[in-house]
Amino acid sequence: MYGDPIKVLVTGANGQIGRAFVQQAKLEENFDVVAYDHKHLDVSDAAVVGARLADELPHYVVNCSGFNSVDSAEANSSLAMSVNADGAGNLARACAELSIPLLHISTDYIFDGHYDSGYTETDEPAPLGVFGRSKLQGEINLRTQQPRHIILRVSWLFSETGRNYLTRVLEQAREHKVLKAVDDRRGCPTSSMDVARVLIAVLKQLECGSEAWGTYHYSGAEITTRYAFTEAIIAAASQYEELAVRKIKPIPSTEESGAERPSSAVLKCTQILNTFGIRQRPWRVDLQRLIREIYGEDGSKVIQPTVETRAEALGS
Repeated sequence: MYGDPIKVLVTGANGQIGRAFVQQAKLEENFDVVAYDHKHLDVSDAAVVGARLADELPHYVVNCSGFNSVDSAEANSSLAMSVNADGAGNLARACAELSIPLLHISTDYIFDGHYDSGYTETDEPAPLGVFGRSKLQGEINLRTQQPRHIILRVSWLFSETGRNYLTRVLEQAREHKVLKAVDDRRGCPTSSMDVARVLIAVLKQLECGSEAWGTYHYSGAEITTRYAFTEAIIAAASQYEELAVRKIKPIPSTEESGAERPSSAVLKCTQILNTFGIRQRPWRVDLQRLIREIYGEDGSKVIQPTVETRAEALGS
């Protein structure tokens, strides 16, 4: 028998991680999920954030909101900062005033990518662009306002919905015979559902009395390149659909356009294993599962990704 439900308020509920968290948490018997997208809860509005949290009084807040377009952030720095930095601070301040622990999603983009061996939680941040700087400032604001927090840094996020690397590759593979993919950028792809699994596991341990507040890294298991990840996506999708693509051409990152990105997005995940017992799950398993969902178990349906067509190299 369970006690009273654990009430969790989720921001950014229409994003990759927010959507996956809501979907997975609803399968848990003891979770009561209150989900808000940007239209209904703008985290950059401090007054709205404070009023909404005071009205809902959740046991936990999971912040999945964010301005996550790396290229657009360069041209919209004020908006990126207001959402990623100020928004995190607003949530942290309201949570502290109401004694609500806050779980917050951050990114590998706070690092410059020069450590090929991977980054630990204690390595010095050095973001390359506006997106990384805004996310780093969000971390700083959160730590300053609410000590009872979990910051979860993730990397190379992918899912079956929205605008992300997986859906971009599928769309371009249907339209072009040759795809270009960066082969000198390393990282660990991470599915949004896997991140949701981790968040729920952490919440359960916090609810059982854990006081392991702080910053943690999580990513899918197995280091790869954007080029090899593209190959894996095409191979998986080709089981269900005759794609137009016939060749994947490896290119250096110097040939891609857009904002500068870390050359190594590898996050070391030892701390989350030692603290919460959470092991990395192979990203290839989740990739195969998502491809099956996109096409249907028997391959009878093809869901067109809702993304914009982009002709530049597949690098992010």
